[in-house]
Amino acid sequence: MKLKVLYFAAVAELVGAREETIEVDGSPTVGALRGLLEGRHETLAGRLDQVRFAVNETFSRDADTLADSDVVAVIPPVAGGSDRVPAVERVAVVDGPLSLDGVSGLVRRPAAGAIAIFVGVVRDHSEGRAVTALDYSAYESMARAEMVRIIEELEAEAPEVRLAAHHRVGALSVGDDAVICAASAPHRGEAFDLGRALIDRIKERAPIWKRERGEDGEAWVGWEPQGA
Repeated sequence: MKLKVLYFAAVAELVGAREETIEVDGSPTVGALRGLLEGRHETLAGRLDQVRFAVNETFSRDADTLADSDVVAVIPPVAGGSDRVPAVERVAVVDGPLSLDGVSGLVRRPAAGAIAIFVGVVRDHSEGRAVTALDYSAYESMARAEMVRIIEELEAEAPEVRLAAHHRVGALSVGDDAVICAASAPHRGEAFDLGRALIDRIKERAPIWKRERGEDGEAWVGWEPQGA
């Protein structure tokens, strides 16, 4: 499929053009396009962590999927602004596969010497029971808002750290990624510590529920049946 890519200000100078049309395979995410553009233009390598992407004039997340004929704008930091992507643009609750590159790209930046990634994966057992599949459901708008609050709290505690988290909902099979959390920091210690705090607080506070399915039935995790 074809995408029209628009460049502005400093990015346009690096590319040497204001726009171009490129052909891509399949239906890539915005995060995948970020990597593709860095590979396509040597002058952009390692620079696109500072920009935001807008698809058809709407700011997008790295996990968003692109469609044929989309117009993608590569937008560098605006005058008087910051290269820090707002927390609300670094969280997502999605019904579909998660992108490891997309989430890590939200926290990658020149000042960070370490990126710690946590991936929660559907396993084939739980407390002695075989698990064949999971269903995740969420109060999605509240879950996103709570994840934003958690990130803002943690980044207020550790200003040099940047965090991102994407959680999947819907039907998942064994081996599927259920949640990806990323933390970047100047040094590995802060990245490890804040990344762990991020997933711990999400599991404690975000209204996201898990139902386990197995050959012996199904059950909501954390919900004790009446009379148990």
